Amino acid sequence: MTRIGIVAELGREARVAATPATVGKLLGLGYDVVVEKGAGESASFRDEDYAAAGALVVGADEAWGSEVVLRINPPTDDEIGRLADGATLIGSLSPALRPDLVEALAGRPITALALDAVPRISRAQSMDVLSSMANIAGYRAVIEAAHEFGRFFTGQVTAAGKVPAKVLVAGAGVAGLAAIGAASSLGAIVRATDPRPEVADQVKSIGGTYLKVEVAEEMKSSDGYAKATSEAYNARAAEMYTEQAADVDIIITTALIPGRPAPKLLTAEDVAGMKSGSVIVDMAAGQGGNVEGSVAGERIVTDNGVVILGYTDLPARLPAQASQLYGTNMLNLLKLLTPDKDGQLRIDFDDVVQRSVTVVRDGAKTWPPPPVQVSAAPAAKTQTEVAETPAPKKKEGLSPAGKAGLFAAGIAALFLVNAVAPAPLPQHFTVLMLTVVVGFYVIGKVHHALHTPLMSVTNAISGIIVVGALLQVTSDNLVMQVLAAVAVLLASINIFGGFAVTRRMLAMFSRGDGARK
Repeated sequence: MTRIGIVAELGREARVAATPATVGKLLGLGYDVVVEKGAGESASFRDEDYAAAGALVVGADEAWGSEVVLRINPPTDDEIGRLADGATLIGSLSPALRPDLVEALAGRPITALALDAVPRISRAQSMDVLSSMANIAGYRAVIEAAHEFGRFFTGQVTAAGKVPAKVLVAGAGVAGLAAIGAASSLGAIVRATDPRPEVADQVKSIGGTYLKVEVAEEMKSSDGYAKATSEAYNARAAEMYTEQAADVDIIITTALIPGRPAPKLLTAEDVAGMKSGSVIVDMAAGQGGNVEGSVAGERIVTDNGVVILGYTDLPARLPAQASQLYGTNMLNLLKLLTPDKDGQLRIDFDDVVQRSVTVVRDGAKTWPPPPVQVSAAPAAKTQTEVAETPAPKKKEGLSPAGKAGLFAAGIAALFLVNAVAPAPLPQHFTVLMLTVVVGFYVIGKVHHALHTPLMSVTNAISGIIVVGALLQVTSDNLVMQVLAAVAVLLASINIFGGFAVTRRMLAMFSRGDGARK
């Protein structure tokens, strides 16, 4: 049976690659699990917790000697040397930015999987560790900024007025949206920029204001990430950042381009133009930084009193939650790699997710993988395809003359029944015809999105049917009794079903007792 080893991280890293909760599920996949002693202490996961979950607590050498080793940060050269021949290493390897690491891994007869290389497709969302950690980092960036700012975010109502803090978030990806939501919930005035105009609605939905950079080009993403911008966009964006820097109190930058250094958004002149006491959190400091003067992992104070935070360990500052999310992403990848739940890890290169995360396979370098297109936009048709595309067919249906003929036939049938049928059938038939016409024009013209709330109205109509059918149940005619009983049954089903659906619909808009208190 394959053994999974969970090893401790180096330095100030407080996260761990698996928690006691995920260890139990790894055992359910058929693996044996060992945990390096003290690996989860910084995240408040004790060795006893891992042992209670079914793992074996061992020394570092034994954990690194496992067939599968789970890790968060890229390994050092010494740690790569501790891996057993044929082992599989899974962690955040940043292969696009660390070609030296890829070469070092390929120098050993091992397999290396980069959890942070999962493609951004719907099927792989549960394994997307970049989104999980970016969500935490965006929230934590606001907390760090609030601590440094030292003043209220929300405008406190006083005799001197109400002046809330102003926050600018550069980039509305996962981290940016998390920062926007956190700052907005604290009461700040939040503005956001992003080269993708489609994120404007997302920014607005969580309380922010989208600042559009007006240029002729239209920025769209084909892989789920922002792409490099044009010179025209960069020039207009630079002007906007200069204007905003002089006005806002806090700036949080999140702009990253996969496989490339972080773009510079704020110049030294922009920082010099900010008010004393302002705060900048450069979340891209680890990849070169979006802000001139930021230093990875450091807190810098400029000559004009602006604090620049270049922390690269924001997720690790919430280690318990970050470890749980990271461990869940890792578990979901291992579920994909262990389809039979027999404790045997299998890599299928026909699967786009498995191919994308594989950096080295049995000592052979497999990075970079083939590109994965995830854009929902259809590919542009060539002139030949356009020429060969037939004109859309008109929907088949009755001509105006045919509709008029049917209408005339219905009126003739109505008059014929009224002239021939004995009372009270003509009255009943007239009511039936009128209800058909009214129902067609009233119900038929209602948009599909409103059919569910429309059930509340049809319940009243069904109630009338039930009352009428109950009156007919006492009839001396057996056929009438049977028809009335069927009518009562069907109308009752419609009533109770309608109320059940309506109740579920209304529950979607209820906040619950806890939120109302």
